[in-house]
Amino acid sequence: MAAQEILCVKCHARAVEVSHPSGFTPRRSLPAAYPLDWKGDLTCSTCHLTHGRERGLLRGNKRAKALCLDCHDQAFFNNMKDAGTSLVISGHLDVSHGRNAIDIDAHSLHCLGCHAGGHSAGGSVSVSRNGILRHSSGSAPHPIGRSYRDASRKGGFHPEQQLAQKKIMLSDGKISCVSCHEAYKKDHGKLVATLDRSALCLACHAR
Repeated sequence: MAAQEILCVKCHARAVEVSHPSGFTPRRSLPAAYPLDWKGDLTCSTCHLTHGRERGLLRGNKRAKALCLDCHDQAFFNNMKDAGTSLVISGHLDVSHGRNAIDIDAHSLHCLGCHAGGHSAGGSVSVSRNGILRHSSGSAPHPIGRSYRDASRKGGFHPEQQLAQKKIMLSDGKISCVSCHEAYKKDHGKLVATLDRSALCLACHAR
């Protein structure tokens, strides 16, 4: 994490969890409207006016896909499974909206905005009233929005502090869609670990 991100997360603690990557030197030249920091790194202020009058004010007047295409070409999105549909809405998986709408974690709630029902490219899912998520592909159903710590107390799970080493992310301490899937990535929806020999399952579940 770059120095500016460390400063930003003091107030926006969750903003960089599942968001456009930052704190790195881009391989391509960016338009002058999106400045890099003194090291040549892309940071929060590349896209945001840090001292703007409105919270989260973006540079320029472009939004959504039009903003993305200022730096990325269409081919970048065409190579994604869902042609970038999941990413061009916002630079962040926004966890501020609908947090209390249903009893699941906020990151999963955002994912369901596209994937609940008939999402044609990325796969559709359904969630039961007790928080069991089912994939239309037939993959094993799994609970979401449930406390990992509470589950661990019953035994059969690895310690919570070991999960980050295995790329397993919790949302407010809860099992989430983003615990198993890489969300804000070029290969959107990719599993954080292989299913071979149940490696993904065993990242959380003890043998």
